[in-house]
Amino acid sequence: MISRRTFLSILFAICLAVISWFNFAPTADALGGKLPAINQPAPDFTLPTNTGDGKLALSDLRGQWVVLYFYPKDFTPGCTIEARRFQQDLPKYIEKKAQIVGVSADDVNSHAEFCDSEGLKFPLLADTTGAVSKAYGSWMSFVSVRHSFIIDPNGILRETFVKVNPAIHSKEVLARLEELQAATS
Repeated sequence: MISRRTFLSILFAICLAVISWFNFAPTADALGGKLPAINQPAPDFTLPTNTGDGKLALSDLRGQWVVLYFYPKDFTPGCTIEARRFQQDLPKYIEKKAQIVGVSADDVNSHAEFCDSEGLKFPLLADTTGAVSKAYGSWMSFVSVRHSFIIDPNGILRETFVKVNPAIHSKEVLARLEELQAATS
């Protein structure tokens, strides 16, 4: 017998697979808004976090690089792989003075369980209304879309990733972060 969470995760993964199977390629407008412009201030936000610190604002992270990644759902296969890879590379991000922040429409309780289950040591933010996901052009109906952004220490958006392979994405982001930091040194 499988648990309710496992059943819902499998069902969600099947729904995403069906959407992909029909070659559904949503435009930025269909996702709730256009992607924010590179080399412009990143949209600010304040969202509840799983860490028990209450809320986290983008402005709280000024002075460090930020990897802001949006993902559909806690405990789903692709999202779990992506989170594990970010966690695996976390020491490298810390060396680069970069904070990883995940965002989905799941609530803080789900995020806390997901972090405990996977040993995640970076914050996950609860965008239950989708407002922040929409501001980043990363929203589809009722879930965040798998997009990532690199934001510099001054709050300027420096890179956008829209075609994300969860298994290798952290390495791609880390490589681009290194390039951006080298260019600004």
